[in-house]
Amino acid sequence: MKTVTVLGATGSVGRSTLDLVERAPEAFEVLALTANCDVARLAAAAIRTNARLAVVADESCLPALRDALAGTGIATAGGGDAVCEAAAMGADWTMAAIVGCAGLKPVMTAIRAGGAVALANKEALVSAGEVMTAAAAANGATLLPVDSEHNAIFQCLEPGNRDAVRRIILTASGGPFRDWDAAAMHAITPEQAVAHPNWSMGAKISVDSATMMNKGLELIEAHHLFAMPSDRLDVIVHRQSVVHSLVEYRDGSLLAQLGPSDMRVPIAHALAWPERMATPMAPLDLIAIGRLDFEAPDPVRFPALRLARAALEAGGARPAILNAANEVAVAAFLDRRIGFLEIAAIVEDTLGRYDPGAPDSLDAVLNVDAEARRIAGGRVKIGV
Repeated sequence: MKTVTVLGATGSVGRSTLDLVERAPEAFEVLALTANCDVARLAAAAIRTNARLAVVADESCLPALRDALAGTGIATAGGGDAVCEAAAMGADWTMAAIVGCAGLKPVMTAIRAGGAVALANKEALVSAGEVMTAAAAANGATLLPVDSEHNAIFQCLEPGNRDAVRRIILTASGGPFRDWDAAAMHAITPEQAVAHPNWSMGAKISVDSATMMNKGLELIEAHHLFAMPSDRLDVIVHRQSVVHSLVEYRDGSLLAQLGPSDMRVPIAHALAWPERMATPMAPLDLIAIGRLDFEAPDPVRFPALRLARAALEAGGARPAILNAANEVAVAAFLDRRIGFLEIAAIVEDTLGRYDPGAPDSLDAVLNVDAEARRIAGGRVKIGV
C-alpha cells in the first residue's frame, strides 16, 4: 500500500484527493490529514479514511478536533509546528495543497522527508523555486505537478529528451472576463470574479484566474519544474479548457494532453504515478465538444501576465514579491477594500518599491514575503 499525507485536506484539491483515495482503499493508507480550522470536515475525513493523525493549523481549534475524534483512536495535534510534523512522517506520497505562503514550511518539510510530493501549492515554486528544487535534489524527493497545466506538460514531455523541446505552451481559459472591455472591468465584484466558467475552485485561485495572474504564476512554476527559460514558455487562451497544455518539439511535433475540467484527473495521474488509476470521470466526447478554439491573451486588459513574466526574467526575489503582493491585493479585493483593476496595480507598485537580493534559504524567502506583504498592505490602505 502507498502511504499518503494530505496537507490541506479540506480545500477543493484536498477533497478531490481524498475522493480518489477513498475509491481505492486497498491501494492507499492515510498517515495524516491537515486543515487550517475546518474541524468538522477534517474530522469526518479522518474517520472515513482511518487516518493516523489529524492536525489543525489554528491551535485554538484543537479542543474541538479532540472532541470530534474522541474514541476513534486517531491522534490529534494543533499549530504550525504540528502541520510540519505531519509533513515529516515520511509518507510515500504527500499532497501539498495548503493555499498561500502558509504552505511553504510544510512543503519544504515534506521534501526533506523524501518520497513524492504532489504540488498543488503554487507558492512553493513561485516564491522559493531554487530553494525547493535544490532541496528535492539533495533529499531524493520527486516533485509531481498537480496543476492541470503542469501535469499535462509532465505527461507530454518525453523522458530524457527535454533538449528537443522547442516550446512549452500553457493554456488558459481566459477567466470570466475574457470578453469584457476595460471600462466594464472597473465595476467587477468578488461574486463575479469567483464564478469561473469552466472550473470549480477556491476564491483566491478563481480571482487569480480572472486577472490571469494564475497563468503568470504557472509560467514561473513551469520554469522551475521543467528547467525551461522564459523565452521557451508561452501562454494561449483556450476557452473550452479541454487541452490542458502542449509541448512543441523541434521536429515540429506538438503534443497535447486533453481531459475533462476536473482536478481529479491530474491528481489521479500524480497519485498513481508511475502507474495509472481509474477515476469516476466520463471519457471526453470530442464529437459533442465539436471544436477547440485558441487565441492570444490580451496583455493590456490583463497586465498580471506581463508582471509575472517580468518577475520570472528578473529572477531573484522578484517572484516572491509578486506572489506576496498578489495575495494581499486579492484578499483586499475579496473584502471589497479595493477594486478588481487595483489588484495588478498594487502588485506592480510593490515590485517598484522593493528589490532585495535573491533569497538563499526558506527563512530568507519568508522574510522577503513578509516585507512585500507589509508594503502591499500599506498601498491597500492609502490607495495606489
